[in-house]
Amino acid sequence: MKVCNWLLLAGILIPLLIPSLGIAQTPARPNVIFFLTDDLGYSDIGCYGATKVKTPNLDRLAADGVKFTDFHTGASICSPSRAAFLTGSYPQRCGLYMGINPIRDEHWFLGLNPDEVTLAEQFKKQDYQTFMIGKWHLGKEPEFHPFRHGFDHYYGMPNNAGHSSHFYDGEKEIYTQTPLDQLTKLYTDRAVEIIHDHGDQPFFLYLAHNYPHTPYKAGKDFVRSSKDGVRGDVIQELDWGVGEMMKAIEEAGIAENTIVIFTSDNGPVKPQYAAPYRGTKYVTFEGGHQVPFIIYWPAVIKQGVQSDTPVVAMDLFPTLSEIICEPLPAERKLDGVSLLPLLQGKPLARPDDEPFYYYNCENLQAIRHGNWKLHLPRTTKQLPFWDKNKTFTNIESPVLYNLESDIAESTDVAAANPEVVQQMVRMADETRKELGEFMQRGSGQRATGSAIPGAPIISHGKDWPTVDADTRDAIHAERLKRHPELNQKPATKKAGNKKRKQQEAAN
Repeated sequence: MKVCNWLLLAGILIPLLIPSLGIAQTPARPNVIFFLTDDLGYSDIGCYGATKVKTPNLDRLAADGVKFTDFHTGASICSPSRAAFLTGSYPQRCGLYMGINPIRDEHWFLGLNPDEVTLAEQFKKQDYQTFMIGKWHLGKEPEFHPFRHGFDHYYGMPNNAGHSSHFYDGEKEIYTQTPLDQLTKLYTDRAVEIIHDHGDQPFFLYLAHNYPHTPYKAGKDFVRSSKDGVRGDVIQELDWGVGEMMKAIEEAGIAENTIVIFTSDNGPVKPQYAAPYRGTKYVTFEGGHQVPFIIYWPAVIKQGVQSDTPVVAMDLFPTLSEIICEPLPAERKLDGVSLLPLLQGKPLARPDDEPFYYYNCENLQAIRHGNWKLHLPRTTKQLPFWDKNKTFTNIESPVLYNLESDIAESTDVAAANPEVVQQMVRMADETRKELGEFMQRGSGQRATGSAIPGAPIISHGKDWPTVDADTRDAIHAERLKRHPELNQKPATKKAGNKKRKQQEAAN
């Protein structure tokens, strides 16, 4: 059995940055549970400031683990954010930067490229069992199934209910219409089963819940249990699910060396759940990207601590890879660093002021450099359809905020800091060359996954007509060949437009 050097040395390391964090001799090959919620905001759970819901199980994880207060997701919308977690790369780098909707003409054949190396594949190389429960949302065609990305087992509703409410166990359909009021119980029961049945061998469980993304329903035991309506009830049921998993881990005798990571794919749809930050899901204000992030690992973290060090979604891949002693993929640029030095009381390999790039689909909209955040001018044409933030549309000059004194991003200090603005504009220019811009591929972008080789990669329906009619017809014909049931559901243009608007609203 291979044991990493850092594991052997852990017992003698002296914490430097986090003096309250106890470091102990660490056993190798920990089990890992990555619990990802959907549209959960920064202040949605008790330990991050929620007052209308009770989340005692999550609060316990934070109290006994590391609670991060400056964590950024890779995107402010579902699909690209999930790609960033699983690949360790910006969504623009790994080619999955659009919010995948399998119903759209321009999206149905797209997904996470099977050539990408995922977290599950890293675990497989170390002989871990790999399980996924919940929402995939990285391509619906067989080419992009979780089985093609390193997972041995899959169970759940892989898309938003507004896109498809089918529920699967492996490739077997269990429900055509998922019972939403049973969703959390279904996921929790399967997670508990996995823990009890497979806890004697190292496992990686990616539990990507569909909630609190709409539509949602609380289980009967949680209806009217919170002070925040159905959404609050759903969050309290999520917390119950976490508690049931933790009980199962203890019953299986693996609690000490099981890592539990909890976070969200992006911010909430309502601003009150993003407090104290401005903005929501869909936009590049902090409220769209800053979410809870907790790491719980009793074997290493002997005393709970809060970390204010900036960390990002892309850090998860190198962190877990180092923990399980799996080298990072060769000749593949990643955009994260291992967080293990933080657990060891040492500085990260990344300086605190390394830039973070806020893309919204193909459009580079903002940059953070230390405590400075620069919002870049943009045109309406560049915006993805879900971006309703017009604050920076058609402005002539960038807008600069100091997040140290203005986390609400309310006071423009660009005029007083022209050198900072100029420096960050240069960063933007270089980044666009590497990671692209609207309708423009960058030199550092890897291929978007496509079930149709050579098909055009178009993010938005408004730009689909730029593709020649013959190509569009050929893609449509392939779709009907793969999905002949679509021929049986004709719709009027008016009904189709109405349905499309509903689907876009549900993204």
